[in-house]
Amino acid sequence: MGTSQIISFEPATGAELWRGRRGNVDDIVDRARRAWPAWAAQPLSNRMELMRRFANEVRKDAEKLATLIARETGKPLWESRTEVESVINKVEISIRAYADRTSQRKLDNALQGTAAVRHKPHGVMAVLGPYNFPAHLPNGHIVPALIAGNTVIFKPSEKTPATGEALLQCFHRAGISAAIVQLLVGGPEEGQALVAHDGIDGVLFTGSAHVGIAINRKLAARPDKIVALEMGGNNPIVLWDTPKITDAAALVVQSAFTSAGQRCTAGRRLIIKSTMYDTVMAEVKRLADRIIVGAPFDDPVPFMGPVIDNQSADGLTESFLYLLSHGGKAIKHLVRPRDDLPFLSPAIIDVSGVKDRPDVELFGPLLQVIRVDDFDEAIAEANNSRFGLSASLVGGTPAEYNRFWANIRAGVINWNRPTNGASSSAPFGGVGLSGNHRPSAYYAADYCAYPVASNEMEQPRAMIGVGLREG
Repeated sequence: MGTSQIISFEPATGAELWRGRRGNVDDIVDRARRAWPAWAAQPLSNRMELMRRFANEVRKDAEKLATLIARETGKPLWESRTEVESVINKVEISIRAYADRTSQRKLDNALQGTAAVRHKPHGVMAVLGPYNFPAHLPNGHIVPALIAGNTVIFKPSEKTPATGEALLQCFHRAGISAAIVQLLVGGPEEGQALVAHDGIDGVLFTGSAHVGIAINRKLAARPDKIVALEMGGNNPIVLWDTPKITDAAALVVQSAFTSAGQRCTAGRRLIIKSTMYDTVMAEVKRLADRIIVGAPFDDPVPFMGPVIDNQSADGLTESFLYLLSHGGKAIKHLVRPRDDLPFLSPAIIDVSGVKDRPDVELFGPLLQVIRVDDFDEAIAEANNSRFGLSASLVGGTPAEYNRFWANIRAGVINWNRPTNGASSSAPFGGVGLSGNHRPSAYYAADYCAYPVASNEMEQPRAMIGVGLREG
């Protein structure tokens, strides 16, 4: 394998899916800079119409794109189809959000003329995408950035470049020039070069905290660049008094094991009231035992596919063994049926007895369970993390949910709903190591343009009424 190429493999089979040459960062940035003034000068209505054409191109190609996502990520076809739907729906949501979040305002100021607020695009935006939702998550940055009048350079994860290429082809077929939204194929080196490039005006990133912190550090001396970081979580589910045991177990399983646990909002820690433990955990295990793990197109249809690659599977196996050897008690063992492919069974481990539990995002189907005796202890344990993306309370009373909502540190707080499955019509982001207070989804418009305040009169009118000698 030559270093000049990036190769993508299918997680479920190990077969090569795609290969392409690494892009030249300087050339791509130069092209984007030259294309920007004309794109920014277009009427907003034109840019919005082109986004709608893009949605139609995705709609036409929906099954082909869903099949490609399934092959490249390993996720089941039903889930890939849902992702493609999210890509299409993002356009109308982003148009609505732009009008709502960055609308023009004029305030009549009587003799002082008019006070106006309008928004301008930043320029050239770098979008760095993750592998778990290789179309939907970067698209959530790209569409709002283009509507606002920015040009975009999209560097997909080196693990999912084929999906990135297919997504951009839909933009180009819609009539959006290949200079306005470009693909940068590459690995970490190209990503670092793009982030540090003087020709970039903003960096929109979704991925691990480790990489997000490196981006933040790299740009610490560049306050002129807008940086939006969405960095995942070590998300808690607090399970309290409820008679609905089957439903509660289903919410826990959905939170922990959808997408093989490869969601930034996945439930990582189940914090459970001791008196509920035996009943609930028996039901959670019974349900987890029934989960079908398989390749994307298998029959019967799998609930979850493999994790992204063997390196990830190895890391999760090591993490499970670490917890086991430091006082964890296995409720459901992590099983890897084949050494050469990254399929893992859903795993559940009671870590109540583990001292100094590692506060890391274990990005896979591994749920840690912690027993507590009272609600204050549950909230303290839920907040015992540097992350703060998503949190759910399952069960409890309205008063307890109010306490939970008021005291929990997270940007997405749910009641009797899973930790994942956030709405694109709401802001999406977290606190702590989960983000830098630039929520995406509906609020993406906020970081794609900046507000400009103006005081305006059609003719100059002014006088100085104090502090002058007699004239």
